[in-house]
Amino acid sequence: MESAHAHRKDEHLTIAEVQMRKNGLVENFNDIRLIHNGLPELAVNEVSIATTLPDFKLDTPFYIEAMTGGSEKTGKINQQLAQVAKETGIAMAVGSESIALKDPAARASFEVVRQENPDGFILANIGAGHPAQHAQQVIDLIGANALEVHINTAQEIVMPEGDRNFHWLESIADIVANVNVPVIVKEVGFGMSQTTLQMLNEIGVKYVNVGGRGGTNFAAIENQRNHNEDYSYLLDWGQTTTESLLEARLADTPLNILATGGIQNPLDILKAQVLGAKMVGVAGHFLHTLLNDKQDGLLNEIIIWQKQLHELYALVGAANENELADVDYVMSAELESFARQRM
Repeated sequence: MESAHAHRKDEHLTIAEVQMRKNGLVENFNDIRLIHNGLPELAVNEVSIATTLPDFKLDTPFYIEAMTGGSEKTGKINQQLAQVAKETGIAMAVGSESIALKDPAARASFEVVRQENPDGFILANIGAGHPAQHAQQVIDLIGANALEVHINTAQEIVMPEGDRNFHWLESIADIVANVNVPVIVKEVGFGMSQTTLQMLNEIGVKYVNVGGRGGTNFAAIENQRNHNEDYSYLLDWGQTTTESLLEARLADTPLNILATGGIQNPLDILKAQVLGAKMVGVAGHFLHTLLNDKQDGLLNEIIIWQKQLHELYALVGAANENELADVDYVMSAELESFARQRM
């Protein structure tokens, strides 16, 4: 029999998909309109969508963001995702591996990712609050190329068995200083503020995923699991992905910014990049595709997205990621008001 923690992993997966079918994702990227360039003077075959960061380079700027692992059912999902990542050459993050530190039976559900994709770029995942020793263990478990350290205070508050101690900065600094791969500090869907970004920069963090509201809603998931208290008033808590990317600009730090939350198509990826994201993670949408259109459906979708992203770069006249900074855009009145108030 699997542990209660493993059962929780299955619950997260099931509830996330039910909510996706019922509510979809928040259309927060509609708050950004890119200005059409009728004379881009560029051919699609002249475009490179590769992304270069200080510690690694990837041919595709979007990746399979952290979803799952920890149970037999979620291990099968990880296996399929890893096979798709291998065939398309994109990076992949696993879900939180904290369960593998105390439940040996859960380890296979993560190890399968490296077994299926021995040469791929794989991101390990652990929650803030763990010591560097634990972080290195989850890195070693899957031979990871990088580590995501997730921060999720709002989820923990709503989660029936959630933590209530959020003294995390010291442990994050310990992990950054002592593990042997790049560390990405990542929100799980509630966004980041200028203050949070500046605090992370001050302790030596180089990579941050602003993880905005708009994708999988872990407050909603945990509220559905919580049969003792109602936290439905927190279902729209936090900053959207677009708001968080603006916060990152206003924070004016040297941080390398990644984004996830509500990505539904290649245009959303492009908009996130125009706003400053070096990499863009996709979780809920890809999970929905996998569960409904099977592995071949997800494989075909990612191949199409890679092709179309080349075309979109050409459409806005950007031969590479560096030229995306020159793409003009306008914001909705609501988002423009947010940006003005946050200056």
